[in-house]
Amino acid sequence: MSLLPVSTPREAAAFSWRLVRSHPWPLLLCSLAFVVAGLAGLVGPWQLGRIVDVVDTGGDSGDIVRAALWIFAAAVVGGLATALSIALMARTAEPALAELRETVVERALDLEASEIEASGSGDLLSRISDDVRLVTESFTEVVPILVTSAIAVVFTSAGLFALDWRLGLAGLGAVPFYVLGLRWYLPRSGPYYRREREANGARAEALLTGVHASRTLRGFGLADRHQAVTAEASWRSAQISIDVYWMLTRFYARNNRAELAGLLLILGTGWVLVRDDAITVGAVTAAALLFHRLFNPIGALIGLFDEAQSVGASMVRLVGLAQLPAPVPVHDPRRPEDAHLVVRGLHHEYVEGRPAVDEVSLDVAPGRRVAVVGASGAGKTTLGAAIAGRLAPTRGEVTLGSVPLRRVDGDGRPAVAIVSQEVHVFAGSVRDNLTLAAPDASDDELESTLTAVGAWASVQALPDGLSTTVGDGAVTLTPALAQQVALARVLLADPLVVVLDEATAEAGSAGARALELAALAVTADRTSVTIAHRLTQAVTADEVVVMDAGRVVERGSHDELVAAGGRYAELWAAWSGSPLG
Repeated sequence: MSLLPVSTPREAAAFSWRLVRSHPWPLLLCSLAFVVAGLAGLVGPWQLGRIVDVVDTGGDSGDIVRAALWIFAAAVVGGLATALSIALMARTAEPALAELRETVVERALDLEASEIEASGSGDLLSRISDDVRLVTESFTEVVPILVTSAIAVVFTSAGLFALDWRLGLAGLGAVPFYVLGLRWYLPRSGPYYRREREANGARAEALLTGVHASRTLRGFGLADRHQAVTAEASWRSAQISIDVYWMLTRFYARNNRAELAGLLLILGTGWVLVRDDAITVGAVTAAALLFHRLFNPIGALIGLFDEAQSVGASMVRLVGLAQLPAPVPVHDPRRPEDAHLVVRGLHHEYVEGRPAVDEVSLDVAPGRRVAVVGASGAGKTTLGAAIAGRLAPTRGEVTLGSVPLRRVDGDGRPAVAIVSQEVHVFAGSVRDNLTLAAPDASDDELESTLTAVGAWASVQALPDGLSTTVGDGAVTLTPALAQQVALARVLLADPLVVVLDEATAEAGSAGARALELAALAVTADRTSVTIAHRLTQAVTADEVVVMDAGRVVERGSHDELVAAGGRYAELWAAWSGSPLG
């Protein structure tokens, strides 16, 4: 399996910076608010040290009151600055995140079907779900803590040196212990998080396969075997997460050792300096409190390193997808003379040396209906995908009205629309599902279109008619009605050519006739290619094309091919139960 591309950390950082800096004023004000909050945090330890000196020297009680007021004021200012910084962070981050999500989804929609098949749909799904969620949460939860903690560490370290340079150096004595901990952790953590993201993608792939292919797996008695594959993928992902937490626990122990070393160095240095009357007890107290104040920020930075590493692993996966080249705009778009569809020498190989479609040519006059039939694996779906422009063939050409398909300008109409066996019901109202194809369509037009495909009565029977909310977590449409809605979208879009890829296969015997009538309405007076699952669709076609092993082996009308007694006649006999001859 070839996974989708992953960016380098430098590329991910540069991409993130480009997104964030596109909103400069919120970013600048947010940075200033973080700085104010960091400075306000220094006031408390500093004033507590002054209080200790006042008590030690028997000073004025008013000094204690003023110090308490300074602490109170700093707490208020720090709280307001922190709240403002988080709000401004949202103003900076949310538009950037929205742009990232839009870019990732846009690139995902532009992917060729062959690329998704090569990488596995689980890899793509984990990126646009798990990775997007993790990065979004990091910007709203993790990033503010990281920035606040980093500023606190810098300002608190400066405060230590401001008290006394020797106390500052003593505090720096903890740095080697932190560095040793990081040197132990970083080389181990990065690969773990990359493997974790990849394992999550493999787990999603196994789950998706089990759900989508459940009938096939049960039919061939493979359900238990695939259950074992899913369990193995899930446990592999869980085991990596367990190993990460074990590694993180050992990392925290090293940080605690660094905190102990630093505090002992400051207290020991302070004791020597106070003994020699070089500084006051209050200064040492303030230094100890400042260093103690570093525990939480440093702990947060190190603790959130777990999140940061995980977010980094997700970010490089998202940026790898976002950096995929956008589709090249069509040069010299041309309007076709008519809806005359021509396929010349179409050849496509998913695996080199094993053609799925081999030198297929078709000529479909405007308004003519062609049905493509054949056994499973004959190459029908590949041919349909190439005609619809969803698949770039290895070689060969598809033209519409003497214009190469990739250059067709439909003058506001889609060149080709395809309806497959697996249609998607979008979350929203039935009206929303239809107006995707024609945003300006009125309810009367929607009613007329649904009537044409035989679905109006079923839609009226829904709780709120066209306004009924459907999709995940709402009213579930029957497979037949979902297909009828998809076919209605085609009528509203009014494409030049329509490809129906087994678009009536999900109906079952009860809804088959209704869907076949809907398909006839969609293809009436329109150039169409029907990948026929039910051979009754071939009966009404103007021409039937029979494929076998990627090649066209017969073509003609239904009656001609039945009379010829060839491959199609065998298929029809098996389908209809009529004997050959």
